Parts: sequence; structure tokens; C-alpha cells
Amino acid sequence: MAPESRSNPPKGAGASRAWEALTPSLSEWILDAVSTMGFTRMTPVQASTIPLFMGNKDVVVEAVTGSGKTLAFLIPVVERLLRLEEPIKKHHVGAIIVSPTRELATQIHSVLLSLLAFHAPSSEALKPPDEDVVMDTGEDNAPAPKFPASAPRIIPQLLLGGTTTPAQDLSSFLKVSPNVLIATPGRLLELLSSPHVHCPQSSFEVLVMDEADRLLDLGFKDDLQKILQRLPKQRRTGLFSASVSEAVDQIVRVGLRNPVRIAVKVKSASGTSDKRTPASLQLSYLLTPPNHKLPSLMGLLDSLTPTPQKSIVYLSTCAAVDYFQHILPSLLPRFTIIPLHGKHPPQVRQKNFTRFVDSISPALLVTTDVAARGLDIPSVDLVVQLDPPSDPKAFLHRCGRAGRAGRRGLAVTFLTPGREEDYIAFLNVRKTPITPLTYPIISTSDLSVEKVTEQIRNLVRQDRALHDKAQRGFVSWVQAYSKHAASSIFRVTDLKWDELGHAWGLLKLPKMPELKKWEGDKSLGVNIDFKDYAYKDKQREKLRKQEVDNAAESEVTNNPKIPDKPRKDRKANAWSQKKDQKAEREVRREKKKARRENERQQKMTAAEREKERELQGLIKRVREETAKDDGEFEGFSD
Repeated sequence: MAPESRSNPPKGAGASRAWEALTPSLSEWILDAVSTMGFTRMTPVQASTIPLFMGNKDVVVEAVTGSGKTLAFLIPVVERLLRLEEPIKKHHVGAIIVSPTRELATQIHSVLLSLLAFHAPSSEALKPPDEDVVMDTGEDNAPAPKFPASAPRIIPQLLLGGTTTPAQDLSSFLKVSPNVLIATPGRLLELLSSPHVHCPQSSFEVLVMDEADRLLDLGFKDDLQKILQRLPKQRRTGLFSASVSEAVDQIVRVGLRNPVRIAVKVKSASGTSDKRTPASLQLSYLLTPPNHKLPSLMGLLDSLTPTPQKSIVYLSTCAAVDYFQHILPSLLPRFTIIPLHGKHPPQVRQKNFTRFVDSISPALLVTTDVAARGLDIPSVDLVVQLDPPSDPKAFLHRCGRAGRAGRRGLAVTFLTPGREEDYIAFLNVRKTPITPLTYPIISTSDLSVEKVTEQIRNLVRQDRALHDKAQRGFVSWVQAYSKHAASSIFRVTDLKWDELGHAWGLLKLPKMPELKKWEGDKSLGVNIDFKDYAYKDKQREKLRKQEVDNAAESEVTNNPKIPDKPRKDRKANAWSQKKDQKAEREVRREKKKARRENERQQKMTAAEREKERELQGLIKRVREETAKDDGEFEGFSD
């Protein structure tokens, strides 16, 4: 079933129309809300999507990052639920919004709460029961009006795996009775599996899948299919993403009915082709050897004026983030370094993300692709990709954290000269043109590179824990590089191991299969006695020394070159041990045989036992007679 296509949404005056143009479709309080929140003009995706979603159309929306997709589906969801003829029953769900990550789900929930703050019945229902609400009605200290229980209102619930248990989420659901669920797939499925949660045809209205292409990836497909089985088929469904075209062939599988496809793109400077990034975002690349990357990053941040308020540096693995979060503070003292990756506990992820969003001083987020999708972080001016993403789809989403909502932004990707330069043509084919970085001009010298490498190594020498992190991070980085989707461009065989080792500030290259045939200096020219290389943590260092001592004792005990007994005694000892072991095996064998015989006897009837005794007696007599006739063989005579 091919979706209906609308690839030419309103442009020019239509794209900049005031929200009041949709007055027949939207409530007055929503118009006031978006105006107060600073959204004085509609974006093309909002102008195209809201009227269709308010009607009875399923939509598949593909729009560049920062184009206002969140409001494009939140406003119709709110309007449809508030216009129902009958209020949604207790413990019934009217709409579900599914997000691939905790951070994006939290952001959607926050935007919805900001919108509902302007809807008096919903706002009152969301206030804590012990909080006194005072509304501005023109009179001093006038109490907020009370609304009847039947008044339509929106009550959302946020469902995130890891922050609460499924039992806690179900308890909150039963207590609050929300009618809108904003969730990640796994936790949503757990809640919908409860018999106390209802999504009947009579109340369920809308399903929204944000970052739809990610939700349709293999990691989420099974959960998504099970979720759809629990929802009524007669519903409105919307798929939203900056790269939803990657998943168009799977639209039918997720249950859309005659969807309208809305594609909002940006014309290139020549006006001849479509871009998949905002016009306010500059995409650039910088060719630099591996050991020049960190000095180039330092030069880039120092050259930009004014200093970027918020910057994001993308690495390929969680272990790399764990290492560089300790290295970058000494290289970039003017910036607050904040790590974020998917293996952090949920509380740490939320804390670090909030810390970055609320940072007043210049901050730099060191992260993986967990922060690549959909997050609307204010004041992000610069995105740097030290490692191009393994999944090409993530490139667009990474860059899109800057240049949002018309704000100017710069996204720089570091590439190694040589085969990696083919990545530029690869991106052009994917309609993501990228140009060389011409401003600011970044230059690094061999002397400055050596200085940075030595600065990193001095840090690592101070704590063996950093060395361990460096080794794990480097191995994980090589593994990620080897699994790149563009394997013909990013090849492990082309890596320069010595330059990479210096770039990471390693004290030695780790043992790994990829280095077996490399004949270079795996010590990287670093002289260090690893026996005396200590951990800063005293308890950890104590354990390390114990392990070293135990290993030394074990080596002395087990070393065949150090005999602790005469050779003759050792031979006799070994022979006697074998003799004892053989005797023990024989005893066990006899016991096992007797046990089996006893079990066989237990299973026999009385008649069978009598017959068995007769048979054994006959055998005994035959043996005795044979021995009497023949006698015993005593050997040959002389």
C-alpha cells in the first residue's frame, strides 16, 4: 500500500503564516500557549501536518532536524483528546507516543507539560494536591477556579525503563489514571501487558512514533509489533523522523492506513537539489591524521568567536567516552566536560543530560549516538564528530543537534587523509553535502602534537586506572571501526597503529588480533615499569599488589625448573598417587555395579527372584564340578 505523497508543503508566505491561520482547527488556549512559548510563526512541517492529523489521516513526516516536529504531533494529539464527545474512562488510554531513547521521551514529556500549563483543567489536575494554586484573574490572591470532574483534561505519564520498576509504573497509572503515555518501547510493552491498562476502540485515538526509522530497527521491531497487537486498528498513526524514508518499505507492517507522506526539505545554495539538513547549519569536514585530532579540536574551540556556549563531541563507543572524559578537562580547561553514553545508569544519564542543558558556563558534551536523535538542546552551536558514526543514518541526526529552529550552527567531521576521504562522496550520494572547513583555519604542528600526546601520557602515568580505561577504549574503538557500515571506506587494514597509539596517549598498544601481523613498536617508545605502575585508589592498589605476590608464589610453586623434592621421590610419589586413584576408581565401580544389581532385584517379582536363585545355583554347581574334574592350572612342569 503506497502512501500518498505531499512533498511540496507550504512555502514562502505559507511557511511563515501566523498560528492564527489555523484558528478554525485549534483552540484559542493553544494559540495563546504557542505564542507565549515563543512560537509566533509556523514551520512548514507544522503547517502541513497539523490539519491532516487533526482530520482522519495517518501521516509519515520526514523533515530536517530542528523543524518543529514535536509540536506538529503534540498539538493534534491534545486537540483530538479534548474534543472527544465523552471523557476518557478511568484506566483507559487515549494516545501513546513512543520514543527510542529515555532522553527524547523526557523531552517530549517536558514540552507537553509546558503546553498543558496553559490549559486550566489539565494544569489543575497536574498540580500536587497540597499545592495552593493562584491564577491571575485580575484580582489579588484570587483562588484558582475548580473544574468539574467531567471536564476534559490531558494527564500524561512518562514511562522509562531503568528509572522505576514496572510495578511502580503500574501503581502510578492506577493512582493517577493518565490518558496519554509517553514511553520507550520496552517499558510501554510491560505496562500494556497488564490487564488493568485498557486501550479499547472507544477511547484510543492516536499512536505517534517519534524517530520512526530507529523504532523500526531490529532492536525495537519485536517490541513494536507486540505493542501494535494490543492497540485497536481503527486509530490515527503518525511516523516522524528526519530520515523516515529509510523505513518507508516497512510502513504497512506497523499498521498505517493510506498514509499521507509529508517531506519537508531544504534547497541547496544552487537551488537544484534537496538537502536533508537546515539551511542555518553548516556541514564541514577537516582532514587530519589521527594524532592531530585532539590538537585540532583544541584549535577549533579556541578559534571560534564568540566561544560556543554548548558543544557536542561524538565518539564511537562508551568505553572511549569513559576514557576521554578524564583527558579532555586538562586539554580544554575553559570548558565543563560532561560525559553521556548508553551504559550509564539511568539516574546518571538524566543527571548529566540535565547538567549539560542547564549549564551556564561553556560546556562540552562527550557522548555516543545515544545523544544523536531528536534531542532539542538549547544553544548548541558546535558539533564535532571525532569518529564518523558506524551507522550512516546517525550522521544526519548527530549534526542536527546544532542549527535548530533557525539558529546558526557548525558541524565538523574529522576524517583521516586517504581512503576515508571517500566518505565525502558517500555523503553527497545520500543528499548530505559536506564542504571543507575554511573558517576558522585550523593548523597544527608536529611539536604541538607531541606536546599534547605527552600531556595525555603524563595524566595516564599518574593513575593505572586511566591506563586500563585507555586500553579498553582503544580496543572497543577498533572493533567499532571494523564494523562500520561503509566497510569499503573504513578498513582496519589501513589504520596507522603508531599514530593512533599516540593520538590516544597510550603507554603501549593492547594485545589484539588486529595487531598480530603488525611489526611496529608496540611499546610506542614509552619506557615504564608496569610492576611498579600503581593505582591512585589505595584499596585497588592493595589488591593489585596481592595479585602480583600471589602470581609470583604460584610461578615458583608450579615452575618445573625448580624441584622441591628429589627426582626419585617425585616419581615414586606420582606412581603411588596413580595406584591410589586406580584403587578408588575400582571401588567406585564395584559400588556402582552392586547398586545397579540391587535396583534390578528390587524390580523383579517373587517368582522371578526364585527363578534367578535357581539359575545362579545351577551356575555355581557347574563351576564346582568343572573345577573338581580339571583341577587348577598351576603352571608348566620343569
